[in-house]
Formats: sequence, structure tokens, C-alpha cells
Amino acid sequence: MKYAKLGTSDLTVSRICMGCMGFGDAATGQHRWTVDEAQTREIIRRGLDRGINFFDTAIAYQGGTSEQYLGRALRDFAKRDEVVVATKFTPRTQAEIDAGVSGQKHIESCLNQSLQNLGMDCVDLYIYHMWDYHTPMEEIMEGLHAAVRAGKARYVGISNCFAWQLAKANFFAREHGLTEFVSVQGHYNLIAREEEREMASLCADQHIAMTPYSALAGGRLSKRPGETSKRLEQDAYAKFKYDATAEADGKIIARVAELADKRGVSMTEISLAWLLTKVTAPVVGATKLSHVEGAAKAVDLELTQEEIAYLEELYVPHALVGVMAQNGKQKAGNVV
Repeated sequence: MKYAKLGTSDLTVSRICMGCMGFGDAATGQHRWTVDEAQTREIIRRGLDRGINFFDTAIAYQGGTSEQYLGRALRDFAKRDEVVVATKFTPRTQAEIDAGVSGQKHIESCLNQSLQNLGMDCVDLYIYHMWDYHTPMEEIMEGLHAAVRAGKARYVGISNCFAWQLAKANFFAREHGLTEFVSVQGHYNLIAREEEREMASLCADQHIAMTPYSALAGGRLSKRPGETSKRLEQDAYAKFKYDATAEADGKIIARVAELADKRGVSMTEISLAWLLTKVTAPVVGATKLSHVEGAAKAVDLELTQEEIAYLEELYVPHALVGVMAQNGKQKAGNVV
């Protein structure tokens, strides 16, 4: 495994971040393809054995059970100061808005619940899961700063935002002596490269770490035509994100398979090796031990400039999908 500093922080993270959205009680959350605690523990232990020290979860994943499974496994298999744990909080609910719960109070409440779920006193990275147009940005930044000052979060990051939003938030924080975002978690992979429009340049200029999710496009960049998985069959959200561009994406996926055959490696290794030339640490979900192995091997695979160009050549701009599409609609509707 190789390691890198997370942006301007002092956190040293593995070049692969284990995404924990696939962990949790399938009966309590939004996904039916997640794995139970026994399988979760095996996967986390294998990740630790392969040198992965960076884990990403969220309070919204499977009703908090993803956080619970991760916390218990890390307590049993790792020393707290040898792992980097990130979790995320979602926007205020309508009920909280109606009740007058401020952004600061919302963050405090969510973080306390996450710490209880994880069984930890502090998280290394606390991530703003998606831009909240119904809560003043100032309240969010002040709430996150308070979490850091209280010693409950070491650093803060953001996810699912536009480059202008990240720049605006960090400028406000800098001007007011508040904690700035050190990382951004966006939707970025070989068949979803819209982060290259503005976000990648901003992050390079400001030394903000990119830790993208959907690194393998819900498994599409790791499987050949005809191959399937429980997630591919049941993940309606991923289908929503990728089905509309399947024809164009298929041409790129075919090149991934071609290069995998040529190099004698897996498609996972090719896809992640490409992404690793662009970002600090992609968030890679794992619901099988083989997923951990493929991700870990990708760190040591170096693609040539010719291979990188070959993989990138056929890409055409995509419309925003998923959370970012919702974000864009709210922006267009001037909801602030």
C-alpha cells in the first residue's frame, strides 16, 4: 500500500479509502444489497491487512448501522491512532427547519450520534454530505468549526458540491478564522469525469484532496458485458446514474477490458490505476474480499501515458446525475 497526506492536513491516508456504504443492516436503510456484520468484519480486517487505513462512512448509511459495524470492527482489529475515520452528515430535515433548529445545532446533534454509533470520541474527518440550500452556509461553517474546537472532529471535508461552493465556503472560513475544508468527495470515475471541468483545477490550486466516490461506477468499470452482481441488479440509484449513458460508457468499458487483458490484470486494477493518477484516494466500496484485493493491487499498477490517453479518448461530456443533478436544480431554482 502507498500513502499520502490528505490535502493540507496532517492525516496520512492510504491511497485507497474503503467505502462503507455497502455495510449495514439491509432491513434498516435505503439499500438491499448491503452485507451483514460478520461479512463486514472480514472485509475490514482484510483491508487492514492490505494496508488500508482510511475508512469512509455516513450517519445516513443503513440507519447508522454502517457506522456501528465499522466502529466495532476497528476497535477489535486496529489501534485508533493508526486509522483515519471519516463520516458524513446530511442536511437539516424539514422538521428541524420548522422547529427552528439551527445549522450549528444540527451538526452538533448529528456528530454526537455518529460518535455514539462509532464508539469513538473523535472522527478524523467530518464531511458535509451535500450542499444544503435551506441552511445558511455561515451556519454550516461555524458549526463545523465548533466541532473541531470541541475536539470531536480533527478536520472537515465536503461532498457533492460545485467548485464555486467549495471556494466560497473556504473563503468565508479563511476570512473569519474558521476551519476550512481539506477534502472534497465528488462523483468521479472513467465514465463520469465532470469533476474535471472546474473542481480538479480548484483542488490542485488550493491543495484540497480529492477522494471521489463511485470509483468503479457501481461495479460497471470492473465487469465485462454479461457479468453481474447483486448490486448491479438491485441498486436502482446507480442505474439512474448510469443507464442513460450506457452506450457511450460501454465503449470506454471495453477499452478497460482490453487493457486488462493486455496487462494481465483485472478491470478493477485498470480503472482504479487511472483514477489514482488524478486524485489522492478514491473511495472504493467492498462487499467481497476480492474487492479489497483488487483495489489494493491497483495502487501498484502504473499506466503509461499512452494507456491513459487511450482510456480517456472516447469520453464525451455527461449531464450531472444523482445528488449533483439535484444540487443543480436547486441552484437553478434560486433556493438559498
